Amino acid sequence: MSTRTLLSDAANRAATYLEGLSSRSVAPSADAVAALSHFDVPLPEHPRDPARVLADLDELGSPGTGASAGGRYFGFVIGATLPAALAANVLATSWDQNAALTIISPTTAKLEQVALRWLLEALHLPATSVAGFVTGATMANFTGLAAARHALLKRAGWNVEAQGLFGAPPLNVVVGDEVHVTALKALAMLGLGRDRVIRVPVDDQGRMRADKLPQLDGRTIICLQAGNVNTGAVDPLAEIIPRARAAGAWVHVDGAFGLWAAAAPARASLVSGIENADSWALDAHKWLNVPYDSGVAIVRDKEALRGATAVSAAYLVQGADREPSEYVPELSRRARGVDVWAAMSALGRSGIAEMIERNCRQATRFSTGLRDAGYEILADVVLNQVLVSFGDDETTRRVIAGIQADGTCWCGGTAWQGRTAMRISVSSWATTDADVELSLAAMLRVASEVHAVR
Repeated sequence: MSTRTLLSDAANRAATYLEGLSSRSVAPSADAVAALSHFDVPLPEHPRDPARVLADLDELGSPGTGASAGGRYFGFVIGATLPAALAANVLATSWDQNAALTIISPTTAKLEQVALRWLLEALHLPATSVAGFVTGATMANFTGLAAARHALLKRAGWNVEAQGLFGAPPLNVVVGDEVHVTALKALAMLGLGRDRVIRVPVDDQGRMRADKLPQLDGRTIICLQAGNVNTGAVDPLAEIIPRARAAGAWVHVDGAFGLWAAAAPARASLVSGIENADSWALDAHKWLNVPYDSGVAIVRDKEALRGATAVSAAYLVQGADREPSEYVPELSRRARGVDVWAAMSALGRSGIAEMIERNCRQATRFSTGLRDAGYEILADVVLNQVLVSFGDDETTRRVIAGIQADGTCWCGGTAWQGRTAMRISVSSWATTDADVELSLAAMLRVASEVHAVR
């Protein structure tokens, strides 16, 4: 089979998969999951027909996936892939470019540069900031915090990249009690310690309490949050950031999905003042709806980021233009900027804002419908996150399990300030108002059935 024929087969199978999402269960069936055992075979002794390999992937693999690319997947903060980004990803994969250096791939380097400029414009961040594409929010947090570590220790006369942390002046890290696990993981990998952090109490929405901040100084990194993973709440940025900057502290914002509020005029006030931070972590595979994996690390101070991540060797030819590998931990990596460029080019500024606002409006519809039916909404709905309790913890767990088994939509469970809750995350371009109404009806039906048998 020729490459053209194989790719045409793959495209047809992919289109059939996507077209069938609206009519299948959002969760894979038990039989589909069981069928995955057919992959458990010994390594083939001889080459196989690529067409047969593709058929196995589709016929065995496709039914065992969750329908997160459809419009009724509300588990975690997972965006579907925009058609333009999907097509661009296919083309970029065909290019098979290593996005490390401009000399290797001038096209992907240029697209990355333009996409990063567009991101700064759309999010209203300082135009002189620098950024790099990474795998997701974990590595975006890691990269931004590495820049913070570099800058603060350099200020103290210590080259951490050359000398390591042994004997280095100590740094303090301040986080809120609702800090996301990816930020703690990043701190652990950087040698700053997840247990050494100073935790600040939060309010009933999960926002850091500015009145409980410890003393800050020039050896402090403070990690703020734009978009609590459960509630969507945003720390009081406009109050905390000026105080931190005045004290000489470095302000890092974990804005994996909440930072996108800056691109929607109706929601931008939620992140007012965020542009005054020192670094930001962002996910493009969440609310921009590009393929996995795609995160962005943004840093105000170019030299801080380059100092933490740049690499040099005799064989790594450096050009006069921006070299992508100088701003991220990785050297060899895929051309993530192509997907982001395609999504932003297709949507434009108004399209991005409309998508974000539509998802927020849909989240509000979920909360209103559930509250009107007598169920408890546990936090204000300010962005795309809804927390609902269907009664006591056991009842809520049974409703969540029932909704997942029903297959109309998919929502996950969480714990929120001592309560078990169902979390609804609306972050897909593919979610229509009809999807919301169909899903809401299924939620209410399952909840009613669970309460009826108590």
